[in-house]
Amino acid sequence: MKHQKDYTDEFREQIAKLKLSGKSNEELIKTYGISRTSIDTWTRMYKSTGSFREKDNMSELEKEVKVLREENRRLRMESDILKQAALIMARR
Repeated sequence: MKHQKDYTDEFREQIAKLKLSGKSNEELIKTYGISRTSIDTWTRMYKSTGSFREKDNMSELEKEVKVLREENRRLRMESDILKQAALIMARR
């Protein structure tokens, strides 16, 4: 299993700025040992919002889907609890 490295926001910003200033992915990969995907993701995030936090780079639709999924998870859990309680009460 691959371990994801933790990079500081300052490092991510530096890489994004280098990429935007014309450095190639190959140069950045060779110099810093980071993946092409990371370079492209950080550059996209830096250009769009200047933030490297996922929540800051979500569209309104993605934010809504995240909220609805959490609510769905909570409601399923509540439903399971109520079903178990009903089974327990039916046994009495």
